[in-house]
Amino acid sequence: MKTFTMLSTSGILGYGYAEESLRIGMSRKPQVIGCDGGSTDPGPHYLGAGTSFCSRLSVKRDLRLMLQAAVAANIPCIIGTSGGAGGEPHLQDTAALVREIAREEKLSFRMALIHAEQDKPWLTERLGRTRPLAKLPPLDAATIDRATRIVGMMGPEPIARALDGGAQVILAGRSSDPAQWAAPAIRAGMAPAPSWYAGKMLECGAEPTTPKEPDCLLVTIEGDHLTCEPPNPIRRCTPLSVANFALHENSSPIHHVEPGGLLDTSDVTFEAMTDRVVKVAGMRWTPAATYTVKLEGVELAGYRAITICATRDPVLISQIDDYLATHRAKVAAKAADFGVPAESYRMSVRTIGRDAVMAGWEPVKTVTSHELGFIVEVLAETQDVANAVLAMARTSLLHADFAGRLCKEGNMAFPFSPSDIPLGALYRFSIFHVVAPDDPYEMFPIEYEKVG
Repeated sequence: MKTFTMLSTSGILGYGYAEESLRIGMSRKPQVIGCDGGSTDPGPHYLGAGTSFCSRLSVKRDLRLMLQAAVAANIPCIIGTSGGAGGEPHLQDTAALVREIAREEKLSFRMALIHAEQDKPWLTERLGRTRPLAKLPPLDAATIDRATRIVGMMGPEPIARALDGGAQVILAGRSSDPAQWAAPAIRAGMAPAPSWYAGKMLECGAEPTTPKEPDCLLVTIEGDHLTCEPPNPIRRCTPLSVANFALHENSSPIHHVEPGGLLDTSDVTFEAMTDRVVKVAGMRWTPAATYTVKLEGVELAGYRAITICATRDPVLISQIDDYLATHRAKVAAKAADFGVPAESYRMSVRTIGRDAVMAGWEPVKTVTSHELGFIVEVLAETQDVANAVLAMARTSLLHADFAGRLCKEGNMAFPFSPSDIPLGALYRFSIFHVVAPDDPYEMFPIEYEKVG
């Protein structure tokens, strides 16, 4: 095959895209249609809770159109990191949606589910084959045991195997974002370097375009280079927009570590072929000496409750630091009176309009805002304790006295009733490590089924 064209519908399944973009994209006869289903960007909650950060309604809409297009064109439809985080609940929820759509639209196809959630005993046996990332300590059995859920980030090999197995619709658990695109391209005989780079472009849909918005992107690989083009006529790929996106989510601007190797972009060139199409060339792929898989795991850190409020009182704003310090002391004393020791909870107050974004790194120290907002958060071992301490914090913040106070009622305005919002379980990333499996397939079993 001399060229290989792939169509990505959006940055995340459920973000939406223009139906006309899909129609135009499919008219270019791509060999694959797909979309990345998730990310760690929204934080650890969704992996721990087993839920999606996109609504079922929006995911079903995007998926319905993609499945209809894929079946009509008889091409594969590949979803990476299904359900938002790629764990077993996420994979099963996405599969249920696919079956539901197939029944409603009378579609028929062979589907593959590639599982990515990891077995704790298996991983414990391989502790000697792991190493930490992100300055974490070495992985140990206790950390594995505490984890609520652990996934492995698959490379292209299991996805290519599912294609070899005759699957037209592939739902992958947690996967490297470019892997779902590199897999069919390399399988079709394209060189690894442009195949991986194509995946880097396609993983977020129309992000390499201007103006940016969730939408479709076409990438065609030919020989040692590729071209990027948005189907939507209101968007353009320019050398700047493509080069800018090439820096996306990487610790290095030129070295991209992926399962099985390194994508080197130090000599990449960007050339405008038209005012909407950009050619990218010069990338290199170096296979790794040892094949490793990234592990992502989360553990329960406690339970949270928050309240949101604001003030426009200039007298209070002028002494806000002292007021908040007094507030923290009062909450600690009141909680102790109720038998809640300070070590059993943690309270934070984010001041919007002062340093809520950067906290201690904020270089502007003088408050000039005419109003300030506050997010009060309490984290505790149980939801009951979090709720109780938050109620004390809300009452103190609302009614405490301060020098020069003119207000005889509450100091704060609350936009919501109820004012106290229980958020439930809080998860934190506890595992960011890599493991060396026996082969690229060991951690990712494939399950096939006939749908429709």
